[in-house]
Amino acid sequence: MAEGARAAVMIMMMAMAAATLVSVASAIQGTATFYTPPYVPSSCNGFQNDGVMIAAASDAIWNNRAACNKRYSVRCTGATNLGVPQPCRGGSIVVTVVDYCPPGCQGTIDLSQEAFAMIADPNAGKIQIEYNE
Repeated sequence: MAEGARAAVMIMMMAMAAATLVSVASAIQGTATFYTPPYVPSSCNGFQNDGVMIAAASDAIWNNRAACNKRYSVRCTGATNLGVPQPCRGGSIVVTVVDYCPPGCQGTIDLSQEAFAMIADPNAGKIQIEYNE
């Protein structure tokens, strides 16, 4: 590989590593619960079918409907109770906020049952998460 190409590859690798660190550093701690179908109507989109990779926002992120249709990356980081000591399945998901989880909501973000099951054991009911926009 030519010296210039090698330098370009190194710069690109360093930029990717820096972007990953920024992403991890900007993650917000919270909790997630889940809700079950039917998912329509929703507070944001009425009777529009938004699929299953969706969530309801608690007051912590709702911001007077500003969260509507925003996408969040969510990753399980641990248990919140003794029922399922290791609920996380690894990886992360991306969900779109389509609904509001009213005062008294038990989590920062209320995931669809399907989205929750992709990152954690649903038997846990509530998990610790990291999320970001």
